[in-house]
Amino acid sequence: MKPYTHILFDLDGTITDPAEGITTCVRHALHCQGIEEENYQNLCRMIGPPLAEGFRDFYDMDEEHAWQAVRDFRELFARIGVEKNIPYPGMKETLLRLRNAGKVLCVATSKPEPFARAIADRFGLAECFDFVGGASLDDTRTKKAAVIEYVLASVGSPEPEQVLMVGDRRHDVEGAAAFGIDCLGVLYGYGSREELTAAGACFLAEQPADIADYVLGK
Repeated sequence: MKPYTHILFDLDGTITDPAEGITTCVRHALHCQGIEEENYQNLCRMIGPPLAEGFRDFYDMDEEHAWQAVRDFRELFARIGVEKNIPYPGMKETLLRLRNAGKVLCVATSKPEPFARAIADRFGLAECFDFVGGASLDDTRTKKAAVIEYVLASVGSPEPEQVLMVGDRRHDVEGAAAFGIDCLGVLYGYGSREELTAAGACFLAEQPADIADYVLGK
């Protein structure tokens, strides 16, 4: 068994597949800025990174327009986004395996915390977690490293070697590395093997069950 006592999970692309909700809301936010994006793969690039960062990097928005796009996204997501998520097959079973083994489980997502909590509640996943943490709505906590710091402080500030981050994008790996924390990359989400390997993921999971197998040494 690995020495991890605390397992932090990203949400989008790790616990649930958010593609329908996020791409719909990104398309809406871009439309509000006068940008018509119909390329689905381009829209999917927005799954994972903080939204403002994605709007800046992929659509060349300045800070003011990027944050207006975030507000337009959130306005629609608050109405439709929770329902347009699908937990990955086998995810709840994986979470329960880890919880039954005595692990402290948390969500650490760049999605605003109220949305993350609503999604966990909607799909019966809240019972699996000791803490669900996310970005703040006032935009003071949006980067993955800041979210991880907040979540760790909320569960007793465990030592870095006791913590494993689980996520599907380089932002998860890099955010964990800022605190000397290992990150397991999942290949069923929206990051590629190349992206996760280059970022320094300690292990790559093909499916949710592989996460528990890795942690529990099965």
